[in-house]
Amino acid sequence: MGHGERDETGSEVTVTQRGARRVRGAHPWIYTGDVAKAQAGTHDVVRVVDPRGRMLGTAFYNSRSQVALRMIGRAPVEVDADFWRSRIRAAMDYRTELDIDADVYRLVHSEADRLPGLVVDRYADVLAVQMLSGVVDQQRDDVIAALVDLAAPVAVVLRNDSRNRRLEGLPQKVEVVHGELPAPLLVRDGKVRMEVDLLGGQKTGLFLDQRENRAAARRYARGRLLDCFSYHGAFALQLAGECDETIALDISKEAVSAIRRNAELNGVRIDARAENVFDQLRLFQDKGESFDTIVLDPPAFAKNRKAVTSALKGYKDINLRALKLLKPGGHLITASCSYHIDSDAFLKVVTDAAADVRAEVALVERRVQSRDHPMRLGMPESAYLKCLVLRKLA
Repeated sequence: MGHGERDETGSEVTVTQRGARRVRGAHPWIYTGDVAKAQAGTHDVVRVVDPRGRMLGTAFYNSRSQVALRMIGRAPVEVDADFWRSRIRAAMDYRTELDIDADVYRLVHSEADRLPGLVVDRYADVLAVQMLSGVVDQQRDDVIAALVDLAAPVAVVLRNDSRNRRLEGLPQKVEVVHGELPAPLLVRDGKVRMEVDLLGGQKTGLFLDQRENRAAARRYARGRLLDCFSYHGAFALQLAGECDETIALDISKEAVSAIRRNAELNGVRIDARAENVFDQLRLFQDKGESFDTIVLDPPAFAKNRKAVTSALKGYKDINLRALKLLKPGGHLITASCSYHIDSDAFLKVVTDAAADVRAEVALVERRVQSRDHPMRLGMPESAYLKCLVLRKLA
């Protein structure tokens, strides 16, 4: 067994039969209800065994989290500096293979890169890092050292302010832990340049999982464009060059200011407005306005299972109103990043919205998150982003 694949920990967790079936079914998470016995610290690297003591693999353990175990391999694994270095290098090599036409993309995507609880985004020469599990947090020095050595960033920002850290019982903090952050920080996505705030922006700064969907949407964009929930204008900036007029809506005044700065940076005209999208869609309808291209990229309406019913109503409302505003022959690019609403449920809610407004609509493309955010088989939670490209026939 090679270096980095030995187990020197005495920590062990026994899981229930249901937990064992889950591991054998390729899901890397075991919930606390399926932990039968734990001989381990609060945050620990543990050997996982079934009720009969048979080895299931190695995992990151957190006694404070609902997700008690995050599997890192079916064999014994030693988690040391070489472990982080080898797995981070493998993740980086995969992104190189993708030949991404951007200097902003996801470098490490947690379980899909066999690094549970570690998310790393590249923003030009800066890395934004999220540490979402206790073991990653404990070993942050080795993680950061590997990233600095392998990626040679001018700065590393820890974006440890995610809600998920609270669920893991971890403190929240944003800090620069290596180098000095350029100000302003400019990144390139295809031909579009954008200014990014890595210390205060949402997620790690931008919504990178829609990068390939924005490029796809550009193929259909024309005429009058309405970009809803625009944030810093990533969709609007990509599509504006194909359109005669671009309106971008976001409820945040700070986001609207960023859209205007980014529009100036790219030499495009965008009418950015700080508005409530739901209210503005109704107002456009009352005024009899119409659009050739509409983008709906809202935040997650369903952050938990309890919110699913209200979220479905919200998705139906905005898609219904968008379809009313869309001209025949026009395209609607509509998305949901709510994991709790699956792909079929999202398609159904959009289909119901079309039926209610008596619109005849064709499904042109059914898309997911960008390839630098790969989905892990056996883990439906990793398949969270749905994006539909629709054409209104009549």
